[in-house]
Amino acid sequence: MLKTLRRLLSGARGQADPSVLRQWADERGHAWRNVRDADGCVIDGRVGTQEWRMEWGAPQRDYIPGFELRLIAEMGLPKELMAMVLNRQLMEQMEKAVYESFVDDVQTRIDTDTPAEMRWLVLHPKTPAPDLGRLKERYGGVCSIEAWMKQWLASPLNDALAATLDVADAATPVVLSIGRGRLMLRTAMPLPDRQQLAMWVSVFEHALREAGRLGAEWRDMAGTGLTTQPSAWAQSELPPGQVPDIGL
Repeated sequence: MLKTLRRLLSGARGQADPSVLRQWADERGHAWRNVRDADGCVIDGRVGTQEWRMEWGAPQRDYIPGFELRLIAEMGLPKELMAMVLNRQLMEQMEKAVYESFVDDVQTRIDTDTPAEMRWLVLHPKTPAPDLGRLKERYGGVCSIEAWMKQWLASPLNDALAATLDVADAATPVVLSIGRGRLMLRTAMPLPDRQQLAMWVSVFEHALREAGRLGAEWRDMAGTGLTTQPSAWAQSELPPGQVPDIGL
């Protein structure tokens, strides 16, 4: 499967010069540091009281050509919530890779070497086009709890993603996901670019705020019995072993 993705997606690596990112971090009072024994850097910041981390360096996924920008926040959302929004070209390429690996090769299970994003495409319902609205030509999504995705995409996050439509290349891989209580945005950034950085940080921060808001609202509803959604919304963690952890 990984070989299939490499055939579908390829690109040259850029030069690892994080000076633009360091300047951006310094201007905002964020902590910045180089990655030890590797190209790239790490920036630690926050939105309100919520801490987040930015990483720029070697890609952790084969579908990212060149250097990868990662934005990460540990949010304590229920582990059974798994949501993903990704650019449609990448979604179609992953679906093709899944088909070739598990249909042509007659495989009957998804192994642990398969990227989580591809597993989620198989395991969870696709987001209906009406829920994506103006984003449907560029983005697709899947979610373990469909009502969550509908509310998430109806929030100001929709405006932030819509702002990327005329700026970001449709072929640039980007994945916004929630899993294991963690919010993460991955995208290709061969060279640091302030305009691209500002755009993706805006998407991430909108996703962060709205996920936090929805998480609090759903926990409140679960506590008062006003929802039929999973009982995990009434607590920050699930008992060990109750829900399979398929990772990020």
